[in-house]
Amino acid sequence: MSFLLRDASQADIPAITGIYRDSVLNGVASYEIIPPSEAEMAQRFAAIAGQQYPYIAAVDEAENFLGYAYASAFRTRPAYRWMVEDSIYLAPEARGRGIGKALMSELIDRCTALGFRQMVAVIGGASPASIALHLKAGFLEVGLMQGTGYKHGRWLDTMLMQRSLGQGMTTDPDPSAYPGTLFAG
Repeated sequence: MSFLLRDASQADIPAITGIYRDSVLNGVASYEIIPPSEAEMAQRFAAIAGQQYPYIAAVDEAENFLGYAYASAFRTRPAYRWMVEDSIYLAPEARGRGIGKALMSELIDRCTALGFRQMVAVIGGASPASIALHLKAGFLEVGLMQGTGYKHGRWLDTMLMQRSLGQGMTTDPDPSAYPGTLFAG
């Protein structure tokens, strides 16, 4: 089955909520225990998209929603504005078909074009599939935090991974360009 990537929109919130709900209830990527409502997911979407961070949808030819990816602030302190955190969630039937890889590649390209210099992955449950995806995308393991969450009757570790974007740390960023203007007072 083929798929295409496009910008996510408010109209996608029910599908985004459904995929995230499955992840919360059945997976360990999210440390949430109770799935958020559509209204909460709409607020989260608006907060991310409203600051010009990429939010990407994967759909099949019939516009069936297969997954999504977005970048968001790693931390809200101004010095962190050059770094983004990635998030990717797939519908169960979309896993293992290259959709995650395509979403990751598109997210990296968009964040690089916007001027971000670093991307970090905070991988809940230290998921081997997510770690493998990130390694293939050029991320390096930078730390393992043990026993950071307790879900589904077990302690979970969190893997931290990082990837340089564009010129990374080799040059100074332009504070007058996005994302330099994020958090500007």
